[in-house]
Amino acid sequence: MGKKILLLLPLCLLAAAAVWAAAAGDTADPLASLSYLNGLFSEKVDAAVDTRLDSSDALLRENGGAGTPTGTAPVWSETRLKQDDQVQASTGSGVLLLAGSGQVTYPSGVVVDVTTGAVIPSGGSLETRHRYLVAEDTNANFTVTSKTAVLNWQGECTFHTSTSADYNAMAAALKSLHLFQGSYTGYGQGFDLEVAPTRLQALIMFIRVLGEEGEALAWNGAIPFTDVQPGTNGEKYVGYAYQRGYTNGYSATEFRPSAPVNARQYAEFVLRALGYSSAANTDLSDTLLRARNAGVLTEGEVSMLERDPFLRAELVYISYYALEAQVSGTGRTLGERLMEKGVFTQWERDTAPPVASWRF
Repeated sequence: MGKKILLLLPLCLLAAAAVWAAAAGDTADPLASLSYLNGLFSEKVDAAVDTRLDSSDALLRENGGAGTPTGTAPVWSETRLKQDDQVQASTGSGVLLLAGSGQVTYPSGVVVDVTTGAVIPSGGSLETRHRYLVAEDTNANFTVTSKTAVLNWQGECTFHTSTSADYNAMAAALKSLHLFQGSYTGYGQGFDLEVAPTRLQALIMFIRVLGEEGEALAWNGAIPFTDVQPGTNGEKYVGYAYQRGYTNGYSATEFRPSAPVNARQYAEFVLRALGYSSAANTDLSDTLLRARNAGVLTEGEVSMLERDPFLRAELVYISYYALEAQVSGTGRTLGERLMEKGVFTQWERDTAPPVASWRF
């Protein structure tokens, strides 16, 4: 009986979806009539729930009562996806996009945007924080069109993984190496890979890849920047970097910690961490070219960074592959130097979440 209760919610959604396909109409007339809801609607709901519960009991018996089968979630479940990953959702299943972008396609039937009460056409783009319900006799494909995405799903879904660059895995690997902590966002592991990084976030990442976060958090002094909140860790990072000559700030009195950072600015930070540049260099017009010449970036990565918006996904990408780059004049990689400094151990690096070898 307990298993039936767990399955009741998605089954009710299934019944509602079946009715919607027959009564919802289109975006111009999305609502069913009250008489229909009180009559045929109730009959179809009862029949659909009974049928699905009987089928679920049979499936559980086949599985030895071990629980719901793989790809079935009786409650909302969250997952991180990457570009071109696809979720095939069957009748009664629900999808909610928390971050990123995507689209839905289906050969027949109806997919309903429950948030607006309208039918979303096949090929339509998903809105973030809108709940989508797959109607009766429909198998819908939800495809990620952004580099990363966070998706909530419920019901019966099959996941098809693409071969696109896995920024999610890179972020998880960097987190296990104490180089990336994410934010306080309550979903997507706090990675926020879908948003633009700020100048303060880029500076913090730079200090971590230097292996000097401990020194930064121990810093105690004064800074000339009036827009950095006193007494915060942010002040410590900025103050330490300014004192060490790693950053000049935006102006004599402003650091602009919340302003977005671009690819050239972050690549310049990485070049400084590797010993190929310094804060004395204020001309960043050729930074990506210098990063390519230093072996930090490939030609394809330079093209990608020049073409695409710079998001936290790209910040993670550059940082992850910088670990393989040579530190100027040492014959060692950045990853090896960080292990020597005790930022992470060889065991931690060996057991970090795996990332498929993939570079632009």
